[in-house]
Amino acid sequence: MSVVEAVEKVKSEIRKAVIGQEEAVDHSMAAFLADGHVLLEGPPGLAKTLLVRSLARAFDLPFARVQFTPDMMPSDVTGTLVFDPKELDFKLRRGPVFTGVLLGDEINRTPPKTQAALLEAMEERQVTIGGEAHKLPYPFLVFATQNPIEFEGTYPLPEAQQDRFLLKIVLSYPTRDQEIQVYRRFHEGFRSQRLEESGIEPVVDADGLARLRKEVDSVTVEDKVFDYVHQIVSATRASHDILVGASPRAGLSLVSCGKAVAAIRGRDFVIPDDIKELAVPVLRHRVVLRPETDIEGILVDEVVGALVEAQPVPR
Repeated sequence: MSVVEAVEKVKSEIRKAVIGQEEAVDHSMAAFLADGHVLLEGPPGLAKTLLVRSLARAFDLPFARVQFTPDMMPSDVTGTLVFDPKELDFKLRRGPVFTGVLLGDEINRTPPKTQAALLEAMEERQVTIGGEAHKLPYPFLVFATQNPIEFEGTYPLPEAQQDRFLLKIVLSYPTRDQEIQVYRRFHEGFRSQRLEESGIEPVVDADGLARLRKEVDSVTVEDKVFDYVHQIVSATRASHDILVGASPRAGLSLVSCGKAVAAIRGRDFVIPDDIKELAVPVLRHRVVLRPETDIEGILVDEVVGALVEAQPVPR
């Protein structure tokens, strides 16, 4: 099964539960194919959790959800060693991180110590418990959600951890017709809490996803595209509105996402428009605006979007 066929089948299954949010679905699919983590942001009730659960079900991957709270400890995520009095030895009690798709709900509501517990898992695909490293299953993806409205009692993610997320996807409100369709399906009996009743069927398993990722890896990237990526990334470092610009890792993320999107669109090569489409989702969480820019109410998407538009597109 090619990337195009797999993606269309997965999207068809996801539509059984999620209405609208086409861009969020496309970019989440790109993250799956590029083996990257995703930060989801949007007000409550926009189907963030439902989207991730549906993706895990369509990819036939184990799913675990963690509701982050201010009193959560790192061991609540990674697991801990528990003494077994029968065998007079310590045994590993695995935490929810030992899964295929981990949904971290409201990640900014837990203290930095617990947030940092995910850093090793996200970067190294392993966790260290009791001085011993334990490999996580393949594949392993983190989808973390944030509420952009409430800031009381929250702990903003450090820049180092935000940089571990391949994409930051901002979900928007549905259109009128989409929202009415949501009401109608609810009236007809659909409940997101009972996702198994939605009829979502597995399309690709872990081995199938590995094969799709190999197809994405083989996508060609020409030098002019690398130059375009560098133009965009370096422009964030020279901007008067940005205090801290994007690092080379941001450029690597742009290339990875560009290859995934090219494969999704049925191409074996990346075009500059692939990079342009993904520039804001890849960069919006990797740059820090100057205080004066923030005070003036200028949004990071506006700044990054303007920088991308200002760069000449190679042809």
